[in-house]
Amino acid sequence: MLLLKYVMLMLGIGALIDATVIVVYDFYRAESYQRLLAQGAAEKLPTPKPIRWGAARKMVALALLPVLLGLSIVVVPSGMAGVRVSQISGTLRGTLYPGIHLIKPMIDRVELFDMRDRVFTTIATPAPAQKVEVLSVTSQEGLAIGLAVNVRYRLDPQRLDYIEANLPEPLGEELVQPVVASVFREIVPNYTVRDVFATRREEIRKRTSEEISKKLGADGILVKEVMVRDIKLPDEYAKGLEGLLLKEQENDRLVFETQIQEKHVRIAELGAEAQKVQQVKHAEGDAQVRVLQAKSESDAMQYTLPLKEKQIQQTRLEAEARKESTIKNAEASAQAKVIDSKAELERRNLLADAEANRIRVTAVADGERMRTEASVLKQNPLLINKIIAEKLSDKVQIMMVPSDGKFFLTNDLMRGAPIVPTPAQPTDPDDPPERTTARQRDPR
Repeated sequence: MLLLKYVMLMLGIGALIDATVIVVYDFYRAESYQRLLAQGAAEKLPTPKPIRWGAARKMVALALLPVLLGLSIVVVPSGMAGVRVSQISGTLRGTLYPGIHLIKPMIDRVELFDMRDRVFTTIATPAPAQKVEVLSVTSQEGLAIGLAVNVRYRLDPQRLDYIEANLPEPLGEELVQPVVASVFREIVPNYTVRDVFATRREEIRKRTSEEISKKLGADGILVKEVMVRDIKLPDEYAKGLEGLLLKEQENDRLVFETQIQEKHVRIAELGAEAQKVQQVKHAEGDAQVRVLQAKSESDAMQYTLPLKEKQIQQTRLEAEARKESTIKNAEASAQAKVIDSKAELERRNLLADAEANRIRVTAVADGERMRTEASVLKQNPLLINKIIAEKLSDKVQIMMVPSDGKFFLTNDLMRGAPIVPTPAQPTDPDDPPERTTARQRDPR
């Protein structure tokens, strides 16, 4: 529809321009002909046509239709709302919300209003770089206080006709600003500086918010929130208040410490009382326990004495049994030692017999060996040379022996060597005669 509106307006304006061009062109031709005619040079020119007023009127009539149609279309953008204002009856009732609307062209017009939230802001102290109102109020003591306030508001869409007809523009400067300032200047003087700064700050904000909402709401302005950002105190009061606050903080700290100490004392008293009660209860409990133990012991003694007698008798019997068991163990141990000594004697006898038998067998074997060696030497006398050579082989590297063997150990020396009788040695009665003979014959 917005494109259609602009197309219609362009067509209508184009038709009006055409009509204007036609009329102007005809006027120009007529004026040129009259000028040439006055100069006497227009005799040969054709007579100009009259001005085409009819065609121009038709063109204008044809152009008015799209122009009026385009002017009757109004588009309200998003976030906005409009009010129809008639040239005849003034502001009309009703609100035009975002979208396309039709109005009476050339009679009605639409006044647009921004329906989004707006913020009115004040500062506590003047700043050269900011063009924002400084809100200064007076406290109950007559001291000047600077307030930095934010008021968030929006227009009531159902009362735009009233706003258009009755309220001045711009609303923020002409209406919201004086209302906010006047409300704060009416309410804050009822409170002290301390109330404004600390203790009743939220109460003041709520009261001013309600009063501002009430006054601006009557004019179709909806207040959403009133915020007090900052409070600027007088310098002298701020210094004194700082010292006072420090003293109050110190006083509060001492009060809290005193309360804590009192609570510690109370806790100690309660602990002592509890300990006392606990000790009394323990004493009573111990006494009752002792009484019960005494009763139980007296009751148990009636059954304990027979049990003690039985235990003594049982102990006596166990002692006698242990005594008899010890005697029997001693007898068994003595018998075992006798048996062990007999076994040891028999073992030693067997070992002696075995050793004697071994010696006897060894002597017989040595005698037999000696007899065998003697017979061998008689048959082979050179065997002694061989044995001696074997004994000396680790000390002799080369031995040159003549083939007859006379330069080594002559057979005559060996054969003619006198036999030296060995002295008689006392014989062991246990050695057999064969062993004695073997010892006498053994040259070693």
